[in-house]
Amino acid sequence: MTTTERFVDGVRLAPRPLPPLPAPPAFATVEEERTHRKQKLAGALRIFGRFGFGEGVAGHITVRDPEFPDHFWVNPFGRSFRHMRVRDLVLVDHDGAVVYGDQPVNRAAFILHSAIHRARPDVVAAAHSHSPYGKAFSSLGIPLAPLTQDACTFYEDHAVVAEQGGAVVLEPDAGRQVAEGLGPHKAAIHQNHGLFTVGRTVDEAVFWFLSLERSCQAQLTAMAAGTPIHVRHEWAAYTAEQNGTPWAGWFNFQPLWEEIRSSDPDLVD
Repeated sequence: MTTTERFVDGVRLAPRPLPPLPAPPAFATVEEERTHRKQKLAGALRIFGRFGFGEGVAGHITVRDPEFPDHFWVNPFGRSFRHMRVRDLVLVDHDGAVVYGDQPVNRAAFILHSAIHRARPDVVAAAHSHSPYGKAFSSLGIPLAPLTQDACTFYEDHAVVAEQGGAVVLEPDAGRQVAEGLGPHKAAIHQNHGLFTVGRTVDEAVFWFLSLERSCQAQLTAMAAGTPIHVRHEWAAYTAEQNGTPWAGWFNFQPLWEEIRSSDPDLVD
């Protein structure tokens, strides 16, 4: 052994290639993928409950079925986010008919999410709730400013939707207006209502929602304290390019999934 060699627990320290970063899993069958998506949906709903995003019966997260892409899984109407299980989830088609499950579905959830899923074939999951800072920020009718590195994730990739702002969205035309307002973006601030986020996985859509909610909180706090300084355009755009990808949204969700899967093992029942 030379004097430059170093060991930890009997293992010689030496430079080696970095291990590959994790990636969303691949599946051998649609049944495996369906189970995975439903487990992530149940876990995401419980995470929403932990963050205090439940307000009465409002709020919903959906995920497209891998075998029947014109159907999506959604939380049943009037059930607590904090106690959601895989077996509680309901499958609906784009016409609003329940095709699997025996519990009612929030009509607003169907109207909004079916419109988004129809308009955006790339969207696998969508999230919405009446979160406190999202509601407050939405009343301003302004976009999120690039005030922090986290807020830059949404730089030039979110919309402010004024149509149907503050009204209960119960008619198909209203849902289509919101979907059109979202456009190609990953998030929307629905004026006088709250936040919507979408993604290629439940993980991505839900992490974007959590991050957008906290960025709204940060901006409201900064505006109350003084006049915030914006991140320069080129820096904000670069940060969005690096941190705003579908993979980044998926990866950022993994610590939350690890926590909820460990603390709430019954969610997969």
